[in-house]
Amino acid sequence: MNNKPIGVFDSGLGGLTAVKEIINVLPNEDIIYFGDTARVPYGSRSSETIIKYAKQDISFLKSFDIKIILAACGTVSSVALPEIPCDKVRVVGVVEPAAIAAVKATKNKKIAVLGTKGTIDSKAYETEIKKLMPDAKITSIACPMFVHLVENGYSEHEATYLIAKEYLKQVIDNGADTVILGCTHYPMLKKVISKVLGENVSLIDVGKAAANYLKEILDTENKLSELKKPSYEFYVSDAKGGFEDLAKLFLKRDLGALKSVDIDKIKED
Repeated sequence: MNNKPIGVFDSGLGGLTAVKEIINVLPNEDIIYFGDTARVPYGSRSSETIIKYAKQDISFLKSFDIKIILAACGTVSSVALPEIPCDKVRVVGVVEPAAIAAVKATKNKKIAVLGTKGTIDSKAYETEIKKLMPDAKITSIACPMFVHLVENGYSEHEATYLIAKEYLKQVIDNGADTVILGCTHYPMLKKVISKVLGENVSLIDVGKAAANYLKEILDTENKLSELKKPSYEFYVSDAKGGFEDLAKLFLKRDLGALKSVDIDKIKED
């Protein structure tokens, strides 16, 4: 057994959807979450900047004697993790778990990937899906406005529905029966996306897939915690007030003490 905490980070609020799933799947684990709200979103940044930010985020979490870190960010998982050596603490992303779940779910081998521009440009999901299902037909769509809509509380607004209809037209035209929500913000848009695509299309929640993946790793490595009353700590790099209000919607629970971090002062490991 290993009672050290699990570290989770994202560019903002979206990673809390992964935290929610980790709490459900691994209820005995301490969790430390960092949301880089001062620099959200990552999806439109250059590869060099995303890698720099990810290294700082990982260094911050390593300061807590973490046993494993989840990059709960599709952009970081796609763009940065392949470029970051993980020697002391294992860092996993959301791409591989989601690809595995999508391949298991699809019946017609037509899979769509929704993500930020950085995620889609990286082709990371396409590469991972093709490893598992070489004959899969993949539709990849950048949805840059989705993160802003979620972060500003417009998850179920009519404007979001209209934007989703525009983004998802290609998914419908190409007949995909499975859609990867390739950003941890996107599960907050499930109702809108399902309304546009219909109930017969399977939506792959990357946070849920990643939580199951973490459980598998920790179980295999005999690192599951046996804590009866786990603790959850939340850190942000900006705007605590706004984060707290929306975070309650994401997690369906109070955050407790929320702490601020000057991430620019964190040196890359």
